Amino acid sequence: MNKKRLKALIKKESLQIIRDPSALLIVFVLPLLLLFLMGYAVSLDAKNIPIGIVSKSDSTHAVSLLESFRGSKYFVVNEGKSKAFFMDMLQNNKIKAVLEIDSKFGRENNYKVQILVDATEPNLAGFIQKYASNIISIWARQNAVVTALDTKIESRYWFNTSVSSVFFLIPGSIVIVMTMIGTLLTSLVVAREWERGTMEAIMATPTSMLEIIVGKIIPYFALAMWSLLLCFLIAYFWYKVPFRGSLLILFLMGAIYLFPALTSGLLISTFTKNQFIAAQASLVTSFLPAYLLSGFLFEIENMPEWLQVLTYIVPARYFVNSIQTLFLAGNIYEIFLKSVFGIIVIGAVLFLIVFVKSKKGLE
Repeated sequence: MNKKRLKALIKKESLQIIRDPSALLIVFVLPLLLLFLMGYAVSLDAKNIPIGIVSKSDSTHAVSLLESFRGSKYFVVNEGKSKAFFMDMLQNNKIKAVLEIDSKFGRENNYKVQILVDATEPNLAGFIQKYASNIISIWARQNAVVTALDTKIESRYWFNTSVSSVFFLIPGSIVIVMTMIGTLLTSLVVAREWERGTMEAIMATPTSMLEIIVGKIIPYFALAMWSLLLCFLIAYFWYKVPFRGSLLILFLMGAIYLFPALTSGLLISTFTKNQFIAAQASLVTSFLPAYLLSGFLFEIENMPEWLQVLTYIVPARYFVNSIQTLFLAGNIYEIFLKSVFGIIVIGAVLFLIVFVKSKKGLE
């Protein structure tokens, strides 16, 4: 590999990036936009859930239980005497659950409570049942009420003590940003060169195919690493996401992840040679798998077995696992080594395909 030619290719590619407003927007605006949306617009936390409470008892115990629900940060309580009224609200999606306190509640050892939950959203329904049951259990212990649920359970949350979905979403969002910059930006810019005919001009020079590929990758690698630094600063200082791992390992893992991300962008542009098709292909082959099949939002273990097998060829799966571990748990090298192996294998296969396909294009 000739260093002088490689340096000239890198300089040429860097100047092209500087003159391209769309590339700068993807690098500087996209990370901010995506992190803002994930931090504020997307939330897996269930708070301020509207519920209706029908209390048919005026006993001291019934009033204190009602106060417990009023003081909860999870529920917005609507009180009334008509169960039918609240059932109508439940049907019209104005509330998510109806809690009925029995008329004999607090008398003759009767502590019957019924909870009717709207299960059209199964996850939310599970949260409501869990939160309501916890409130009732805590109330029962505080009031020395002996029930079947009066078992003392002490819970401790590891790695994410505040149980905040932001701490889970923001590290995963960094992977999506890296995927978008690495794949989308590379595929669009290279496809543009194919459309304008400048790629053929480069191939007509004495430069080797390897020099062309490396010369294309290095500038976008630098941009993506800058985006990683920007995302980390936003996550740590703005969203206050704890970081318990090593910065060196974070950037090393990011650099390794860019290998398949950038290479897949080159592969797409090599096959399509059209900007519009390259953008669509990038979304289908890189962004959507990274978003849906990496464990970023949806647990891989809950997917069908055949889909779980498919996730092993998605590079983002390995990086999401590693970056969430770095932020929330710390340096767990066993996880990192497995992730590095998977990323490198996928990257090597993609690079080989790019090299062979590009070489054939010159013939």
